[in-house]
Amino acid sequence: MASAATAWKTRSLSKLEEDELLDRAQRGEREAFDELVTRTSSSAMKLAVSILRDASEAEDEVQNSFWKAWQSLPRFQREAKFGTWIHRIVVNQCLMRLRSLRRAPVQSLEEPVAEGSDRVWEPSEQGPDPEQRLGREEIQELVRREVRRLPALLREPLIASALENRSLEEIAARMRLSVPAVKSRLRRARQELRNRLEKHQGRMGPATLAV
Repeated sequence: MASAATAWKTRSLSKLEEDELLDRAQRGEREAFDELVTRTSSSAMKLAVSILRDASEAEDEVQNSFWKAWQSLPRFQREAKFGTWIHRIVVNQCLMRLRSLRRAPVQSLEEPVAEGSDRVWEPSEQGPDPEQRLGREEIQELVRREVRRLPALLREPLIASALENRSLEEIAARMRLSVPAVKSRLRRARQELRNRLEKHQGRMGPATLAV
């Protein structure tokens, strides 16, 4: 009977909307949180694998991320979807994993390639490591999102200046403003954008996002 009741409850939870599941989970109902985990675990795993390139390590960090989410759930303000919040935690966990791997001792590879050869193995030149690449992509997406959220009177001159490389005179003519007025709006836009971005910066620096 107990197993049947559990199965019925699981099916019942699967029909609930995310907001109601979050209400229950934030009141301490673990089954509701488990349903949220079920809905987001696949995408979280894909994200972790794309960063770490190792399924075992990715699985560890996904589990760590869900454990951290459960501990932090009472403080989750729901400013984003649960899945988006989980993805941020996964990104941060994976970045910290990469940092720990980079700090680990590395065995020397300076050994002869073949017997009788004095040439040493040399790694090929590589581009940015996964942490750097992911950090840039995360910050670029964050900047684009926050620029879109700026008031139009600040967003328009900022985009014209930073993205379209327009001169102050061109922007002033387009917006029917004086050049000093455009300068003033650009200063306000940059300060507002800076303030918005600082709210998202994680404790580990600009390559991570606050969760």
